[in-house]
Amino acid sequence: MTFEISPVFSVPFAQDVLPDAASLNPQLRSLILARESEGARYANPNPSLQQQPGVFESDFNLFAWPEACIQQLRHFCWTVLGRTIADLNNYTADEMKQLQIFSHTWFHVTRKGGFTINHTHPMASWSGVYCVDPGTTPEDRPESGVLRFHNPHHYSNYFLDAGNARLRAPYHHGTWNIRFQAGQLVLFPSWLQHEVMPFYGDDERITIAFNCWFGMKNG
Repeated sequence: MTFEISPVFSVPFAQDVLPDAASLNPQLRSLILARESEGARYANPNPSLQQQPGVFESDFNLFAWPEACIQQLRHFCWTVLGRTIADLNNYTADEMKQLQIFSHTWFHVTRKGGFTINHTHPMASWSGVYCVDPGTTPEDRPESGVLRFHNPHHYSNYFLDAGNARLRAPYHHGTWNIRFQAGQLVLFPSWLQHEVMPFYGDDERITIAFNCWFGMKNG
C-alpha cells in the first residue's frame, strides 16, 4: 500500500441551487410574509426550541400548502434529497421507488437581533434549509445570519500543538459557516449540531426548513 490520507469519519453535505429562484422566491416571500402577519394561525403552537425575539417559526406542514410556488419548491427539495440518498446509500432506481418520505416542513422569518440556538433534530435522518431571502449583511457584522455547523469530533481539540493546530479542511477542529444566497439549498444529517447566528440586517431573513425520516414500502 502506498501513502495516503483518508477522511475516515466524514459528514456528508449536499448543496444545490434552484434554477428559477429569481422568479419563484418573490412569490414565496410574499406568501410567507402574508402568513406570518396572521400570527397564531400559522405559528408553531409547540416549538421544541425556545423562540428568540425577532424570529417567527411556522407550524410544521408547510409543504402541504396547495400554492403552486410551495409545491414547486417541494418538488425541487425532494428531488435533490432523493438524489443525495440514492448516491450515499447506493440505492438502485427500483429501491428508490420503494422509498417513503415523512417530513416536517416550516418557515422562519428572522428580523434584527433574531437567532436560533445550537441544536440537533432528533428522530430524523436528514434535514435541509432553503434560502428564500438571506437579508442584508451589515459591513461591520460579517457573521450576521450565517448558518453555523459544529464539528462533531468533540475530542479532536483536547490536545493542540504544532502538530495539529492548523489542520486543513475537512480535518480542522472548527466550525463550518454557510452564508446563504437566495435559492440555495443545503442538506445535512439531522444529528449534526447547528445554529443560526444573530441577524443584524434591517430587513428579513427568510428560510424554509425540513426534517425527514424514511421507510421502505415493502420493508
